[in-house]
Amino acid sequence: MARRLASISVDLDSLPHYCRIHGLPESLLDARARGLVYTTAVPRLRELLASVGVPGTFFAIGEDVAADAGAAAALRSAHEAGVEVASHSFSHDYALTRRAPESIREDLRRADEVLEAATGARPVGFRAPGYTLNAALYAATVERGYRYGSSTFPAAPYYTAKAAVMGALALLRRPSRAVLDSPRVLLAPRTPYRPDPVRPYSRGAGPVLELPMAVTPGVRFPFIGTFAITLPLPAIRAAYRALRGDTFFNFELHAVDVLDAEDGIPPELVRQQRDLRVPARNKLERLRTLFGWLKSDYDVVTLRDAAAHLSVTL
Repeated sequence: MARRLASISVDLDSLPHYCRIHGLPESLLDARARGLVYTTAVPRLRELLASVGVPGTFFAIGEDVAADAGAAAALRSAHEAGVEVASHSFSHDYALTRRAPESIREDLRRADEVLEAATGARPVGFRAPGYTLNAALYAATVERGYRYGSSTFPAAPYYTAKAAVMGALALLRRPSRAVLDSPRVLLAPRTPYRPDPVRPYSRGAGPVLELPMAVTPGVRFPFIGTFAITLPLPAIRAAYRALRGDTFFNFELHAVDVLDAEDGIPPELVRQQRDLRVPARNKLERLRTLFGWLKSDYDVVTLRDAAAHLSVTL
């Protein structure tokens, strides 16, 4: 029987990026709020992973780390404790795929430079801002020599909700800086695959393995942190069971999945990012349960190790 693998990864998007999504001014955030991901969320995530006894992968944004010596120290400490640190780009520009190829390559190069300076190790994995991938960005990941990407998110409910929210914000004259991906992503494989370099949402023979985030068969319901911490547990259990036939389970979180309003986040942002209303202690307890399920049913490994194992057969 094939070895069943699972990975837990966390996008360390700082709060200014959420202001950009919701069309809010970043001036809402004081220095403490801007640093909450690394001062508060990262220690909570590390304690959570350690308490269950599973490894994790952190996708860090170069710009956040370059501007904050404390963030660099937190990443270094996590790396030394066995957490994989991968690239989430330098600028986390949601429109990265709309840039010229040279600008894309430069963004990824700068991210690698910052993250290697922080941890002493060059990243081998990449996740695109806003889960948006195209041929130019895929080519840049090949050029950087990454072993894997984990950007494909073929979740129809998420895509529809994102389009609706962006439309509503535009009507309110408060446009989001997020971009809507090509609808081709909805037909992308939901299990690990080698992309076609020209059409990276299709199977091909590209050298950088793609590890899509977990979505259920059929309706492609997303099994990610935002939903896992806010929906009733029976619904999450049903989605989890639907995924148990897969040989790889890629559970993706964001750092805000372990933060709440009491951490000092401005109320204007809490009103827009509704999962911040859920107490952090409740979120942590839910995640502890879900991590326990994964540990019972799979071999939980970093995305780097999952890619190394899966690349042999793909």
